[in-house]
Amino acid sequence: MKEIRFFQTIQARLIIIYVLLILIAMQLIGIYFTRTLENSYLTNFSDSLNKQAYLLAGYMGDYLSANKEAKPAGETKAEDDLNAVVSKLFTISGAEIQVIDANGIVLSTSLQSHQSIVGQKNTQTEVNRALQGISDNERIIVDEDGERKQVVAKPVSRDGKVVGAVYIVASLSELYETMNRINRILISGTLIALALTALLGVLLSHTITTPIKEITRQTTAVAEGDFNQQVKVLSNDEIGQLGMAFNFMTNRLKEALSANEEEKEKLASILSNMNDGVIATDDVGRVIVINQRAKKMLQVEERNVLGKDITEVLGMAKEAIEPYVHGEESTAIIVPQIGDMEDELTLQATFTRIQRRDKGLTGTIVVLQDVTEREKLERSRREFVANVSHELRTPLTTIKSYLEALDDGALDDPQLAQRFIGVARNETERMIRLVTDLLHLSRFDSNQAVMSKEPIDIVDMLEEVADRFSFQLRQRAIEASIRVEKGIGQVMLDRDQIDQVLDNLVSNAIKYTPAGGFIDIGARKIDDQWVEISVQDNGIGIPKKDLGRIFDRFYRVDKARSRSMGGTGLGLSIAREIVKAHGGTIALESEAGQGTRVSFTLPIQAKAGEAG
Repeated sequence: MKEIRFFQTIQARLIIIYVLLILIAMQLIGIYFTRTLENSYLTNFSDSLNKQAYLLAGYMGDYLSANKEAKPAGETKAEDDLNAVVSKLFTISGAEIQVIDANGIVLSTSLQSHQSIVGQKNTQTEVNRALQGISDNERIIVDEDGERKQVVAKPVSRDGKVVGAVYIVASLSELYETMNRINRILISGTLIALALTALLGVLLSHTITTPIKEITRQTTAVAEGDFNQQVKVLSNDEIGQLGMAFNFMTNRLKEALSANEEEKEKLASILSNMNDGVIATDDVGRVIVINQRAKKMLQVEERNVLGKDITEVLGMAKEAIEPYVHGEESTAIIVPQIGDMEDELTLQATFTRIQRRDKGLTGTIVVLQDVTEREKLERSRREFVANVSHELRTPLTTIKSYLEALDDGALDDPQLAQRFIGVARNETERMIRLVTDLLHLSRFDSNQAVMSKEPIDIVDMLEEVADRFSFQLRQRAIEASIRVEKGIGQVMLDRDQIDQVLDNLVSNAIKYTPAGGFIDIGARKIDDQWVEISVQDNGIGIPKKDLGRIFDRFYRVDKARSRSMGGTGLGLSIAREIVKAHGGTIALESEAGQGTRVSFTLPIQAKAGEAG
């Protein structure tokens, strides 16, 4: 598999192409060279053989003429002379020379092994053509041994008359052996050239493919997110220019992504730190972005929300949300159903459409604002106005009815008139207390309450509170105890204000504790900076459902009973404001039928800038 991958590389292709080019070139050159050389050798060999044949034919004219005219007694001498000439004077290396008379009879041969053919007739075509006076008689033959030979026959003339022929058969083995040696040399040279070419191709292709491999590796690293890669530029050719372009592209891409990441981080930081929740949807209403505040408001996880429809996330019906998505309306008040949360959450959702010129509506941005406190304040304001109106209307109605009764004749009855006037006086005092408490709260709300702090002994203050309520305690047979931790000493506070808090707490404890109960007034140090004062009883207690609103203005657990006891419903609210003005906190713990414990903390030393 690795070899297959190698042959698929550019380097392998370059090497193969380079080697094939050299191979084809060498083959073409070799074929042309060998063909040309072979033709040249054959031509030279043929020319040499023809020249020898012409020379021999001219020389043999006298012998053949003499041999024809010789008498029988001198015939033997003429043949001996002819054999000597053929065997010694015209010996051609590797060739057989035959001298033939006009009848085609072989008179002499240069090969001793062929002496048996002397006196026999040579019937070769070339010989017949030569005896007919044709000079151009030559061809290449292959004998029985597979050896290639060249045959040349030349006529021998005397006084214009053909008297015989010269027949030469020369072997071409040496010539072809020489050609084979040359071919072997060419093949060896070609193989060596191919090996050197392959080696040179590897080196040259390496110089081309190495930068490409480097750029490929760097590109892969960039694709995986590593933008610190730089290609080494070693030349100014096309590959070098490609490397420079890659480095430039990488730097620009790094800058662009860095800017993009910076913008994303800014956007993410803004979304994460916004006090408002933000939800973004796509063009079909699926959630694609939700910030931390929105997740906290809706009590959802991001992985469970992304991809969901906005109607499902906000808990709104699709028909109800359509006008906001299409821009017909922009703001909606929603109350999401979130698990078992005790406090109902109220959100204001502002819808903004995202539009692109070429694509139209591409999504919606929903901004969620927690308006729970605002709604609570608005509800409290409405309840406050209603409660004040109710609290004032009741005594005013009572006073009016009694005055009308007096006007109708009850004034003439001294005893009855006195009772009616007493009721009117009590209702008037009740209204005065209510207005006084409201003015007190108003001063705290507008930060106009004046605090005059001074060192106060906690033990003395608590004993005086118990003394003020001693008569009421004895009347209801309630036992009161004071427990003060040692080492508390004096605390910086406004004595009148804290007395009002304690009076309210002790008064409530007496009101809601049955006869024979007990009330425990205590004080302890939390640390070197804080002291805790508490009032605990074993009275009727407060139901759990009312604990969250017990400090609200005009809130009463048992409205009828509280009003009959002369309360305005503002005592605990005023107590909370006074404690807050001192820099402390107030808390209430209660269980129905078990009693109530109200505690508040105060700083031991006055803070800088507070009146002392």
